[in-house]
Amino acid sequence: MNLTGKVTLVTGAGSGIGRAVALRLAAAGAKVVAADFNEEACARTCAELKKSGASAAWRRTDVSKTVEVQALIAFTTRTFGGLDCAVNNAGIQGELASTAECSEENWDRIVDTNLKGVFLCMKYELREMLAHGRGAIVNIASNFGVVGSPQMPAYSASKHGVVGLTKTAAIEVAARGIRVNAVCPGPTLTPLVEAVTKDTPGIIDAINSRLPIGRMASPDEIAQAVAWLCSDEATFVVGGIFPVDGGYVAQ
Repeated sequence: MNLTGKVTLVTGAGSGIGRAVALRLAAAGAKVVAADFNEEACARTCAELKKSGASAAWRRTDVSKTVEVQALIAFTTRTFGGLDCAVNNAGIQGELASTAECSEENWDRIVDTNLKGVFLCMKYELREMLAHGRGAIVNIASNFGVVGSPQMPAYSASKHGVVGLTKTAAIEVAARGIRVNAVCPGPTLTPLVEAVTKDTPGIIDAINSRLPIGRMASPDEIAQAVAWLCSDEATFVVGGIFPVDGGYVAQ
C-alpha cells in the first residue's frame, strides 16, 4: 500500500491498535499526527515514528472535548498542510457490569469517549476534507458493535453507535470525494489486554476457544486492514463495516 505524502491523523495512538496503525501508515509513506489522552504514550509513539524515518508530530487530545478536537485538526493542517486520512481509534472499555448494574457515570464516560469522541473527530475532519474534495476516514468500532456482549452495555452500545454513524456519514459524503468506513476488531493481544489478563490463569485460552481462528489478533493485523482502507487500493469501498475478528461474528 502506497500512502506516500498523505497526511494522516490517528487518535488513541499511544498504545495498542492505535500505535500499530500509526506505525503501519508511516511504513506506507504517510505523514502521521499521533493523538492520545496519555501525553507520555503519545510522545513515545511519535519518537518511534521519527526514529523509523517518518514525518510525525503528536498532540495530547481528549476527543470528548470539542475545543481539543478543533485544536487537533488545526494542529494537523498547520503542521503538514492538510488532512488526507483520519483513523478515529480512541476508546475505552470502562467497567464491566450488567445493564441493570451499569452506573450512569460509567455509561457517560464510555459513550463520551467512544461515540461522542468519534462524532466530534468526524465532524471537524469532514469539514477539512470537504473543503478540498478528498479524504478517507476509518473509524475503529468493535466486534461488539455488530453483536452484543454481556456485562458491556455501554461499550457495546457505543460501538454500535460508531457503526451507525459510519454508515450515515459515508452516504452523505461519498459523492464529494470522501470515503468513510469502519473496522471492527475482535480480541487483540495489546499490552493492555496482556496486563489485564496476566493475573487470571486460563482467560486467554478461554477467549481463544471462542474464536474460529483459535487465537487473538496482533495489533498489526488490525492495522493492515485500516491502512488498506486509507489507501487508493480501496477507492470503491464506502460505508463498509469490516469485522477483523478471526471469525467471531460469523458464528
